[in-house]
Amino acid sequence: MAISMSAIAADHVRNQLEARGRGLGIRVGVKTTGCSGMAYVLEFVDELQDEDQVFENHGVKVVVDPKSMLYIDGTQMDFVKEGLNEGFKFINPNSAGECGCGESFTV
Repeated sequence: MAISMSAIAADHVRNQLEARGRGLGIRVGVKTTGCSGMAYVLEFVDELQDEDQVFENHGVKVVVDPKSMLYIDGTQMDFVKEGLNEGFKFINPNSAGECGCGESFTV
């Protein structure tokens, strides 16, 4: 079980943590929402919980709770720029489909 992050995504997270001035890494999770049912949630991690799983990629810690891990195990995170937009892109082998706007997915 693992979550991986590209070097570009890790650089982006590292820069955000440095600008913030604190944090252990980034938490990746899912919540029920959107057209397709599940959406990714990202937040800074200042403190680990006992049940958290921690993966390190390019010197950046990615933290996942056990419930979210069921839906995102094996996911690869990238950071992409498309035109004027930029953001994280998730390549999730568990996803059966995504909504048209790309904000949510189904398993």
